Amino acid sequence: MSHRRIPKRKAVLAGAGAVGVAAAAMLLPHANASQSGSGSEPKGEPRTLSASAAQDLVSQLGPELGDAYAGAYYDADKQQVIVNVSGDSNEVIVQVNEAGAVARPVENSMGELKSAADTLAREATIPGTAWAVDPRTNQVLVTADRTVAGDSWNRLESAVKSLDSGMARIQKTAGEFKPFLEGGDAIFGGGSRCSLGFNVTTGDGQPGFLTAGHCGVADDQWSEDPNGAPIGTVQEATFPGEGDFALVTYDDPATEAPSTVDLGNGETLDIVGADDAAVGQEVFRMGSTTGLNSGQVTGLDATVNYPEGTVTGLIQTNVCAEPGDSGGALFTRDGSAIGLTSGGSGDCTSGGETFFQPVTTALAAVGAQIGAGDVGGDQGQGEGQDQDQEQGGQDEAGQDEDGQDEAGQEAGQEAGQDEAGQEAGQDQGDFDGN
Repeated sequence: MSHRRIPKRKAVLAGAGAVGVAAAAMLLPHANASQSGSGSEPKGEPRTLSASAAQDLVSQLGPELGDAYAGAYYDADKQQVIVNVSGDSNEVIVQVNEAGAVARPVENSMGELKSAADTLAREATIPGTAWAVDPRTNQVLVTADRTVAGDSWNRLESAVKSLDSGMARIQKTAGEFKPFLEGGDAIFGGGSRCSLGFNVTTGDGQPGFLTAGHCGVADDQWSEDPNGAPIGTVQEATFPGEGDFALVTYDDPATEAPSTVDLGNGETLDIVGADDAAVGQEVFRMGSTTGLNSGQVTGLDATVNYPEGTVTGLIQTNVCAEPGDSGGALFTRDGSAIGLTSGGSGDCTSGGETFFQPVTTALAAVGAQIGAGDVGGDQGQGEGQDQDQEQGGQDEAGQDEDGQDEAGQEAGQEAGQDEAGQEAGQDQGDFDGN
């Protein structure tokens, strides 16, 4: 739990596949890694960016493009930002390309896609369904679990068909959408098991942690052992509704609440701040049931219709999870807090769709912060990003304290280079991901 003494050994994040970390890898501390965003790219050429830098670029470009902006995603293989552009404005395409992204003309505008999602919310709020805008296909992706059948399926299919052609598509998943309530570290309350997400500091300086909202409404006190003495009390919880998050404060104000994620096997990863997710981004999830797993972000601002009610504003991924993983941490290999495990379908044998509460939204709602950072996004990162931009073309979000670019590190992993190990002073180590 959060009050343990932190091991000196830091985790080394091995290269991950689409669904999970395939095997442990040994850190080669002095392997060369290419620098991204070095300023060598000609103006108008796509820039090589880390996922966090890509999100920063999209956050800047989106408002500037206005109605022409139709979503964006991160091409992890090419380390490029793809920006969807609706309409026939060549000026907008030039603007996107000059910013270092790749402009992609599409049919459906963001306004049309959001209108389609609103129609689904009115006509197809059926337990076992979920939808999110998929910028890679320029459609609303609607997912139905195995419980959606008969009249419910007909209703869903009718709602999708009522939309303009090419606006939405339906996919089936073999599992059942449900919060992963049961069993970072395990926490127990009211006969339920969940997972601790991220340690935080509240607005008045108290130590606490974030977990899933459906855990917070299940019981108001949580312990680190089944039927054990409570260590924390729920202060706020949202579920269902506009999110799935809860703030729990430690009952002992002297509790040490380090900004780390427990990766198992005595290893931890420092969490340097919170950041927003980007479609196509590689992410890792830690939960008390299934341990460490990885995958990609597949959708943002997702709506999920659980049996308990509708939850909006979630991150959709292909990272597996199982009951008991609820509330667990979703993060990046460079130590950015991304999400809290909410629910989904499937398991870590067959896979499935999994949904997460954005950490930045939860922090802003409860008025807390991770570590000594600022509330909301860019904690522990924004200042260095600005400095990177001013100092000659280094990638604005990929810098760590040693000046090593995150995207370059990922590109250099084939030679065994790992960012987490650099930040830990070139420690050597490995871990298994399932």
